[in-house]
Amino acid sequence: MGLYDWIIWAGAALTLAGLVALVWCIFTVARARRRGLDDAALRAHMRGVLAVNMAALAASAIGLMMVVIAIILAS
Repeated sequence: MGLYDWIIWAGAALTLAGLVALVWCIFTVARARRRGLDDAALRAHMRGVLAVNMAALAASAIGLMMVVIAIILAS
């Protein structure tokens, strides 16, 4: 496997990890809403999930960029 193949697979793995983290964020917030927390407690819970959500979005975007750039450079 060449260098571009490694970059493609690493980017795909990073994208997949970001998507898994996004799904985790969705389920975590859904569970918190089902518990019926008051507004202040829900906001405090969401503040921690928001950081993970932003990191997951960034990881997914960077992974997709790695895949696209490696495909362009390989051709």
